[in-house]
Amino acid sequence: MLQIVLEKPGQFITREGVEPVAAPGQALARVHRIGVCGTDLHAFAGKQPFFNYPRILGHELGVEVIDPGDEPNGLKPGDRCSVEPYLNCGHCIACRRGKPNCCIELKVLGVHVDGGMRPLISVPARKLHPSAVLDYDQLALIETLGIGAHAVERAEIKQDDFVLVIGAGPIGLSVIQFVLVTGATLAVVDVSESRLAFCRTQLGVKHTFAAGPDVPALLKATAGDLPTIVIDATGNPASMAGTFELAAHGGRIVFVGLFRGDVAFNDPNFHRRELSLCASRNALPGTFRDIIRLVESGRVNTRPWITHRFTLPETPAIFPASIAGNPSVLKAMIEVPA
Repeated sequence: MLQIVLEKPGQFITREGVEPVAAPGQALARVHRIGVCGTDLHAFAGKQPFFNYPRILGHELGVEVIDPGDEPNGLKPGDRCSVEPYLNCGHCIACRRGKPNCCIELKVLGVHVDGGMRPLISVPARKLHPSAVLDYDQLALIETLGIGAHAVERAEIKQDDFVLVIGAGPIGLSVIQFVLVTGATLAVVDVSESRLAFCRTQLGVKHTFAAGPDVPALLKATAGDLPTIVIDATGNPASMAGTFELAAHGGRIVFVGLFRGDVAFNDPNFHRRELSLCASRNALPGTFRDIIRLVESGRVNTRPWITHRFTLPETPAIFPASIAGNPSVLKAMIEVPA
């Protein structure tokens, strides 16, 4: 069975692997689509925290159930599913308190354990979320949407909030989608005018700003007030540190992007504004199911996101040449031949 392995930063290799079987509690699934995530790009560049090489990447997956296994969780052969790639222990304090997304022993497919850049994969049946309506492209993007949806959950957005999203890459776009669902006032900042144009034309974002942002323009857009919620999706330390100056007094900051290092901020400013600072990691099982319903109903449309396509065997050549470091890529989708 073909496997694409990130052998070390900057180098994919092709190798043959043994076909998996449905172990106890596991389902066997055929991989049809793999979304390329910022995590994959960071791993390729050697900048991804919590990562070891070599690794089979791929955690944004649209799959078909081949064998639902001995604990099918309602699945049947032929079901189209999105994969929840967060393998949690079920016993630690986070799991016991309903936060399996930040399990102490968490292992993410394609990051801590081998992922989906191969035709077949075995995963716990409870981590497969089916849809009779969505196609494999849409199902592969549910996990990306989950990252944004969970960040919005962490932000506790109300309709009268003014939300600033910094970064309009794939994760930022997923955040934007769910901020829009809340009905709150939204502004987006990015270094790329093409991405800001995408936000305006495809998502209907009214307030967009080239990197800075221009604080006077923000004030004008919101009748004199700074954002009550700032969500940083850049993973850029300078941008993240700058959020403490952008949030309104009594506001909330959510870091959904991450990097290897420390974030420093001025403590008197932090206290004077009585800011709340939250991390956001992964997503919850219920979030996957909620997002599938939103996409099925047409309230969330991911189709404009996909800007690049290639096949699994082409990955070692296409990924470094056309995907890594390419600012025109919003979302690359890998098709897995039957």
